[in-house]
Amino acid sequence: MIPPGLIIAAPRSGSGKTTLVLGLLRALARRDIAVQPMKCGPDYIDPGFHAAAAGRISYNLDSWAMRPALLDTLVAQASHGADLFIGEALMGLFDGVASPGASGDGSSSGIAARQNWPVLLVLDISGQSQSAGAVARGFAGFRPDVRIAGVVLNKVASPRHEALARKGIEEAGLPIVGALPRQADLALPERHLGLVQAEETAELDKRLDALADFVESHCDIGAILSLANATAVPAEADDTGLKPPGQRIALARDAAFSFIYPHLVAGWRRQGAEILPFSPLADEGPSEDADVAWLPGGYPELHGARLATNTKFQRSLRLFAETRPVHGECGGYMVLGNVLTDAEGTAHRMTGLLDLETSFAKRKMNLGYRLAELKEDCVLGPRGGSVRGHEFHYSTTVRNGDVPLFEVSDANGSSLGSLGGRRGRVTGSFFHVIDRV
Repeated sequence: MIPPGLIIAAPRSGSGKTTLVLGLLRALARRDIAVQPMKCGPDYIDPGFHAAAAGRISYNLDSWAMRPALLDTLVAQASHGADLFIGEALMGLFDGVASPGASGDGSSSGIAARQNWPVLLVLDISGQSQSAGAVARGFAGFRPDVRIAGVVLNKVASPRHEALARKGIEEAGLPIVGALPRQADLALPERHLGLVQAEETAELDKRLDALADFVESHCDIGAILSLANATAVPAEADDTGLKPPGQRIALARDAAFSFIYPHLVAGWRRQGAEILPFSPLADEGPSEDADVAWLPGGYPELHGARLATNTKFQRSLRLFAETRPVHGECGGYMVLGNVLTDAEGTAHRMTGLLDLETSFAKRKMNLGYRLAELKEDCVLGPRGGSVRGHEFHYSTTVRNGDVPLFEVSDANGSSLGSLGGRRGRVTGSFFHVIDRV
């Protein structure tokens, strides 16, 4: 049986969604409730914290990049052994792209409507009081197929501030199920792509327990649970997503290489593939028994000196590439190149498997959905095939002398030209694949 669900959303980023979600996940887990976390849209960092808080892998749901069958399958598969879904929205509730993708516009509201999940709206009321009611009313009436079921006030300055905001929300006809006071010491550390990764966060369990205590002290957990609604998903959904790049996949996995969507790995395993993790930071190379090596994204720019001097890793990967495919995404792509220059301007010698030089010395944000047509046969599929995904990084390409891998357009269909590269059996790009077309 598929459990009920609820999405926690806000008018914008930085409103306190993650604080509430992590505190709620840990509070429910402490009550022996099997809560299944989900993340709307393309995000790697929040799901890591979700998993640490709830004790269950958190999956992304993305209506622009994922086909309907894959969305339904992910919800159905994730529901096994769960009592409740808690989804965290991305950015503002209704924020998406102008042109629809595989299943929608990429907004969290689209996921809420598709799965029949009500929305718990987090309102940062700093700098306002009764006006919060107008914001809540506007959100409640903006999209008929999305129901705002309740509100949690955040950054409450005083009892008077809370009382005035409550008056506005109550006039909008919405229940308030929590009021979180300002408490800066609960903030999690951040860096340029968002929060510091869960595995890098000092005393993570202690921090999560503090968030749970905070949420339990200022929210009505029972009232929040009562807001969840039955999940709409076909019980027969069974889509495995992207084909495995090989039968035995050597997957780089450590603090420098951690950005791979959980649904990809789960789908590969369901199709019979075996995952063989290795750590470039520990100077490990891919398993000799593997038939493909995959280097996902992450933060290699923070570990450039270490990767440059890890000769066993570099030598092993070069030997592997002589006979078997190697693919890199974003950070992994940069490590496959000749040189990676960090934010301080220090150049680090990488594996040299691609004729690529990248730099963080001059930061430039590259962000958005991507529809990519393969110009070459590779582990992602045959030439002429297409995949959907996302790009998010701050590095610039100083040199790319390889054969282009993709012909890419953005979410609006505008051409971005040829991207990525191929040299022999080695391929890569800044593009993170999410699903096939």
